[in-house]
Amino acid sequence: MADIVQIRCNHLVRGQRALARSVLWIMGVLLSLGMVLIPPTQAQAAAYAAVVVDARTGEVLHSRNADARLHPASLTKMMTLYIAFEAVRNGEISLDQKVRISRNASSEPPSKLGLKTGQQIAFRYLIRAAAVKSANDAATAIGEAISGSEAAFARRMTRTAKALGMSRTTFKNAHGLTEAGHLSTARDMTTLGRHILYDYPEYYHLFSRTTIDAGVKTVPNTNRRLLAAYKGADGIKTGYTRAAGSNLVASAKRGNERIIATVFGGKSSTSRNAKIVELLDLGFRRAPSQARVQAPGRPAYVGNRGIGATTLVADAGTTSGGAGKTVRVNGLVNTSLRPLARPIPIVDPAVIVEAVQIATASQVTDSQATAPQAQATETQDGEAQDTETQDTETLATAALAAEPSAESGTGIDPDILQASITAAIAEAKVLPASTGPVPSSSEQATGAATVTAAVVQSSAPTRVQTLAYTGLRPMARPVRLANAAAPSDQQPVVVTRLSTSGGRYWGINVGRYTTAYQAEKVLLRTALSEMETLNGTLRKVAKSRLGFDANFLGMTKEQADLACRRLSARNIACDTLGPSS
Repeated sequence: MADIVQIRCNHLVRGQRALARSVLWIMGVLLSLGMVLIPPTQAQAAAYAAVVVDARTGEVLHSRNADARLHPASLTKMMTLYIAFEAVRNGEISLDQKVRISRNASSEPPSKLGLKTGQQIAFRYLIRAAAVKSANDAATAIGEAISGSEAAFARRMTRTAKALGMSRTTFKNAHGLTEAGHLSTARDMTTLGRHILYDYPEYYHLFSRTTIDAGVKTVPNTNRRLLAAYKGADGIKTGYTRAAGSNLVASAKRGNERIIATVFGGKSSTSRNAKIVELLDLGFRRAPSQARVQAPGRPAYVGNRGIGATTLVADAGTTSGGAGKTVRVNGLVNTSLRPLARPIPIVDPAVIVEAVQIATASQVTDSQATAPQAQATETQDGEAQDTETQDTETLATAALAAEPSAESGTGIDPDILQASITAAIAEAKVLPASTGPVPSSSEQATGAATVTAAVVQSSAPTRVQTLAYTGLRPMARPVRLANAAAPSDQQPVVVTRLSTSGGRYWGINVGRYTTAYQAEKVLLRTALSEMETLNGTLRKVAKSRLGFDANFLGMTKEQADLACRRLSARNIACDTLGPSS
């Protein structure tokens, strides 16, 4: 009996052990499957990194894992936009250039603008969508428009990064979606943000827009919550992928201080924003209130040289599904071409005859109307005209002596030219001595015919003593206009010039300073920080007994009010100046 119990117990133990082994095997299989099914990007949290710098000097105020190579996500678009600004400034492409959307760009995953294959859109709208909406399709279209392909553009991005001092950054695409080898660091992205601020300040205001017109629709800013919540925040770019976590490069300005802070690996946009606020506050506490601005140097322009870029027309309809590209023109003049000399017309003698006949017919009526006044004038000025006649004859004789050569290229017969000069001398001799009545129309026509025949047929100079030359000459001023006088009782007319200023009599004042240099410096800094409302205004330093006033002039009342509201929101003192100020 004991043996039977022992045997049963052994069987039970062996069964339990087999069951345990089966359970362990199943658990191992399930665990292995779980590790395979769960993507590596979800298996562990994204690494955290942070950097805080004083934007004026580039001094690092705080850093943690600053040089760890991590996934930048959509912070990549900062470099895409930097090269876009560079291309526009150097004439590679214009803001109004139409870009044809490729199949590659339209198929990018969200976030996107929703562009369709073959659609054409102005380059400025692609910039807006990439900067504010963080649109992946717009970023790809920018790269293809500038360098011909996204791969070539990525090579240009990496080369530009090295030129900016971003030594640990490598780009593989224009949008920032996760790709092997597409890596950067918190320090490098902070450097890029500072370069955008100082190298292209005319575009920096895009990053502070809460919404913007992107051509096909109005899009919101992915960073609008921080812009609205943090005092002085005015940019610049967010980013998120599962591999990267929530990234952000942010900039804020308070008074004379500007801080740039970067966060990699946030767990959510809310926690990321909370961390960036903490870092910005830390930066403002550590940064000196006064510091000399040491702007980073902009790298030398290289363009697409050495990256294998292609060059096509952006809106060419012959490209089927291909990338939209542009013709780049550097705008530099290599040679200055001399203008061609004006050709010397060849005059046909028959044309001269016809012109003389037409002029004779048109002057018959005017000569009758102006005869009495012409006779009186000739009688009074006879002696002066005699002197002028002698001078004219002397010059004409000299001209006849210098007979033009046959190779002069003018095409005018020398005999005809001599006959014309002779007829002119005859007119100068006859008219001063004429005191009789004006010939009739028939007599004038006969005289004109005689002179015409002399011009065409004469082969040697001939003295004409009796006939006046009635060829081409300026028309006499009509008597009715020459003798017209304004009525004595006519009242003068006062003409008031309409104002062209458009009501731009307003301005703003941003402070009073002890030196003109300080006032000019504040004006320039304010203009760079608030380009949207102060663009086109006149910066003027007004001297008074109390100091130097820094003023922006040439604004409407609405513009002045808006500018002051925006500047006051940034803790910048501002007062409006009206027409009576």
